[in-house]
Amino acid sequence: MYKLSSHIQATIEHLHKIIVNYSGRLIAIPEEVYNLKPGPGKWSKKEILGHLVDSAQNNIRRFVVAQYEDIPRIVYNQDKWVAIADYQHYPTDDLVSLWILLNRHICLVLKNTSREAAQRRCDNSDTEKQTIEWLAADYCNHLLHHLHQILEMDPIAYP
Repeated sequence: MYKLSSHIQATIEHLHKIIVNYSGRLIAIPEEVYNLKPGPGKWSKKEILGHLVDSAQNNIRRFVVAQYEDIPRIVYNQDKWVAIADYQHYPTDDLVSLWILLNRHICLVLKNTSREAAQRRCDNSDTEKQTIEWLAADYCNHLLHHLHQILEMDPIAYP
């Protein structure tokens, strides 16, 4: 195992706390609440959770590929991913389990990211190419923003 940057270590700890603190709450949401669409063109809670699964998958790819390729471009069309996966009809228990497992996997990937590798950059379609370290911290902020939407908690701003 590598000596981690303090920022990556803090992000791993933060993500682990998110998994522990939110997984039970996600499991407790009734199916009918998950499936309710708030309006035309709006995602249900289940589709938002599916979006978080897609985000986890794409970020895993960023965290891995950026360690061996120079500034890889890894982007995705979130609306198409949610539609193609048809999360609205996905088994809810499986979706929650998948979200938990993917986030645990992110923790493991980040634990295997050296200080030097954490400074490598990835193009995720922002105006500036970001480091793995920055992307990992941003991932947690994105996660909390959407988890608070799903759980109808006080909103957390996310750009």
